[in-house]
Amino acid sequence: MLITTEGIVLHFIKYGESSVIVTIFTRDFGRQSYLVNAARSKKSQNKASLLQPLFLVEFVAYQKQSKELHRIKELKSNFVYQNLPFEITKSSLTIFLAEVLYKSINEQESYPEMYDFIKNSLLWFDLMETGASNFHLWFLFRLTEYLGFLPDTSRVGFEGWFDIKKGAIVHFQPSHPFYANKEVTEKLMELSALKIHEIGEFDISRRMRDTLISVLIDYYQLHFDDLGEIKSLNVLREVFK
Repeated sequence: MLITTEGIVLHFIKYGESSVIVTIFTRDFGRQSYLVNAARSKKSQNKASLLQPLFLVEFVAYQKQSKELHRIKELKSNFVYQNLPFEITKSSLTIFLAEVLYKSINEQESYPEMYDFIKNSLLWFDLMETGASNFHLWFLFRLTEYLGFLPDTSRVGFEGWFDIKKGAIVHFQPSHPFYANKEVTEKLMELSALKIHEIGEFDISRRMRDTLISVLIDYYQLHFDDLGEIKSLNVLREVFK
């Protein structure tokens, strides 16, 4: 069956001498894998340039429900980013978010609400002038709603600790080590209330940013057994030193 759809590039690996296998989160079919023939050949350099992390593409593909690997016939850009590939902070965050999405999105079926959330957030992120270094915190928090484990950040009293296991703020310090202290919990509550256009107003230190991303990654890892180590996180920390 010949299909036409749009998608967000999550990951690709080299295949053979000049081809690649790319994983794309599509709007109509969820996560899918595609073979792109001759993507790395001199005649098709444009194809390879379109397959960068979180690039937005449109394509025509031969797709069969019974197969895990399909083949792309035609490929073009759906939107050309103005800043993401060129600014070190934004490009580093893009690589990091692509790795998290690649390891957390597994459904091979249409989920247009999550697709539109990711796409629209990336378009906003591309044009952000302030607060870009905190975008990944906001994005990972909001993404949990679509993945089905949005934390409950309702205040329960004058003091609170975010219990990572429960995914909620509790009024006593947990006996296990999977929790955020009161200071971090306050910032997490503040983060949870932000709209995307308010990210630039989220004022935190480098140390707090690093702590919050660790809490969020721990929270994701409790919900995805195969999430494993996020290798690009160390690179991200170097960028934000």
